[in-house]
Amino acid sequence: MYRFHYTDKEINEILKTMVIVADTREQKNEHILDYLKKKNVPVVSQKLDFGDYSALIPRNDELGITRNIYLNSVVERKANVDELCGNLQKTTQQAFENELIRSQQGNFVLMVEQLDFYTKLIHGDYRSQYDPKALLARLKSFEAKYNFNIVPVQKKEAGNWIYYRFYYEARNLLKQGAF
Repeated sequence: MYRFHYTDKEINEILKTMVIVADTREQKNEHILDYLKKKNVPVVSQKLDFGDYSALIPRNDELGITRNIYLNSVVERKANVDELCGNLQKTTQQAFENELIRSQQGNFVLMVEQLDFYTKLIHGDYRSQYDPKALLARLKSFEAKYNFNIVPVQKKEAGNWIYYRFYYEARNLLKQGAF
């Protein structure tokens, strides 16, 4: 397979064109979209098979990119431990696990917009009646089985975290000549 090697200058130019893809079903994400707009980061809304956010490098004939290149990476966003608990109830757990199964097609990260997420999780500081030890066991089992991480961030920093997650992944792929 031929690998194209970009100069640092070309990589920087390509990264300036990176587009964040937001799932059409994503809700209550104005704070993320506002951050991206403020930073002049293009955003498109389209249906994702799993996750809430991804990224693409748009076609750039001048630099030999003959088509849009989608990163094989997604971020699933949860507002807090309560929302995550809601996804693990008997009626919704299978849908959540099905999303984790589909996520095996790419790099998957579960971002929770609650910096003290883990503290609240282990101390049972949430609305659900889910036992803290059982909830921790369920989440850690899912992380191990489906090979993903849960990353807590402050809500006000979620847009920044999403952008730089994809920015540096794309940068590393470009440096490796993976596109």
